[in-house]
Amino acid sequence: MPIKVLIPTPLRPYTGKQDVVSVEGATVGELLSNLTEQYAELRKHLYTDEGRLRSFVNVYVNDDDIRYLEHEQTVVKSGDTVSIVPSVAGGAGSVMAESRTTPELSNEEVQRYSRHLIMPEVGVDGQRKLKGGRVLCIGAGGLGSPAAMYLAAAGVGQLGIVDFDVVDYSNLQRQILHGTPDVGRSKLQSARDRLQAINPAVHVETYETALSSENALQLLEPYDVVVDGTDNFPTRYLVNDACVLLGKPNAYGSIFRFEGQASVFAMKDGPCYRCLYPEPPPPGLVPSCAEGGVLGVLPGIIGTIQATEAIKILIGVGEPLVGRFLIYDALRMRFRELKLRRDVDCPVCGDQPTVRELMDYEQFCGVTTTPQPAVSIKETSVEGLKCRLDAGDDLLLLDVREPQEHQICSIPGSTLIPLGDLPSRLAELEGRRDIVVHCKSGVRSAKAVKLLREAGFADAANLKGGILAWIENVDPSLPKY
Repeated sequence: MPIKVLIPTPLRPYTGKQDVVSVEGATVGELLSNLTEQYAELRKHLYTDEGRLRSFVNVYVNDDDIRYLEHEQTVVKSGDTVSIVPSVAGGAGSVMAESRTTPELSNEEVQRYSRHLIMPEVGVDGQRKLKGGRVLCIGAGGLGSPAAMYLAAAGVGQLGIVDFDVVDYSNLQRQILHGTPDVGRSKLQSARDRLQAINPAVHVETYETALSSENALQLLEPYDVVVDGTDNFPTRYLVNDACVLLGKPNAYGSIFRFEGQASVFAMKDGPCYRCLYPEPPPPGLVPSCAEGGVLGVLPGIIGTIQATEAIKILIGVGEPLVGRFLIYDALRMRFRELKLRRDVDCPVCGDQPTVRELMDYEQFCGVTTTPQPAVSIKETSVEGLKCRLDAGDDLLLLDVREPQEHQICSIPGSTLIPLGDLPSRLAELEGRRDIVVHCKSGVRSAKAVKLLREAGFADAANLKGGILAWIENVDPSLPKY
C-alpha cells in the first residue's frame, strides 16, 4: 500500500531532488524505515545514531502530529499524506495593557487610515489600538523588511528594530527596506529612513546590537508583540524563551528556497516554538539561506503574514495562527496548515517549566563547543592554496557546491561534486590522496572533509573561508554571491 510522503526542501538532495516519494508501509515507522532504506543518506537526517527519530524533525499524518497520535506506531492507510517537517533556525483579545490609554486620531490620520476605519473589524477603536501598539521586529532583513513596512503603513505607533548588520548587495534581492544607495550603510539607519518616509507619525526605535541572553528581556519588555525575523537557531530559541517568560506573542516566520513557515507562539494557552522543536538540529545539518538560497519574493509573503498576525493581535480580531502551523510552497502556490498542540511537558511553557531564565543559546544549539583534537578538521588557507596551484602541486581541488553556484563562479581547475552526491561518487576519487575541498564559506566543505576522512581519505583538507575568501584575498575579479 503506497503512501505519499512529502519531502521538504532541505531534505530533497537526499531523495534525488524529489519532493514527493511513494513508500510502502502500514505504520509511520514502517514508512520511514522503508524510505531511509531506499534513500540511505536521508537516515542520518531523520534518526539519531541510537535509532530515535530526531527531536527537530516532526512527522505529520495528514495534519496531525504523530507525537499526539501513536508516534511511529501511528497507522497509515491509502489516501493519507505523511509530511516531514524539520526546523529551518485561535482568536484572542488585544494584548495591549489595560492601563495604557489608546491615543486619539488626528484629522490627517483619519484620512491616511480611512480604508481601515470603514472596516467594521477595525474601525476607529481598532486604529487607535494600532496607534497605541508597540511591535518589536528582530532583524531588518528579508522577513523584517516587509513586516516593518506594512506595520508602519498600518499605523502601529511604535516600531522597534533590532539589527547590527550593514546593507550588502546580496541583500537587495529580497530586503526591500534597503536600496542600492544604502549599500554599506547600517541597516538600522536605512530602515529608519524608509519607515519614516512611509509614515512619519510612527516612532521608530532602533537597537544596534545583537540580541543576547543579557539584553533580550530588557529589549522585549516594553513591546506588545514580537516579530521574529531571525536567521539562526540560537536567536530563534532565545526569542521564544524570552517571549514565553514575558508573556509576549511571537509572530514567527522562516524561509528557505521556495518554502516558508509561519505561526504565532507564546500566546495564552497556545504552544511555543519549543513545543514544535524541543531541540535544535546539530550545527551545519540544516543549510542557511546564504548557502541554499531563497526566492526573493518569499520573505515578502511570509513577512507580510507575520505583520498581519501582529495587527490582528494588537486589535484583537480574527483567528491568529495559534495552534496552527502554516507552510507555504511557492513553487506550487500551495498553502498547508498543520495542527500544533501545547506540550504540557515543554521545559519553557509546560505545566512544570524548568527553564525560568535565559541561558547560553549558542551552547544550547551546539554552536560553540570545545574542539576535540581527535575530530579536528585539517584546513588550508586560500593564500596557501594559491601558492600550491601556482607551483603545480598534484592536488585535487574539490568543489562541493551546487551546479548553479559553480556556474556563477569557480576556482580554475576545480572539480564539481555536490555535497549531496559525494557519498555515491567516492569511487571517482580513488587514488587521490591530496584533496582540498571548498564550498561557499567553508561549512559544507567541512562536512565533506569529515565524510572523506571517514571513507579513508585521511589527507583531505578544508579550504578555510571557501570561495568567498578566495575572492576576497586572491581573485577579486570573480563575482561575490
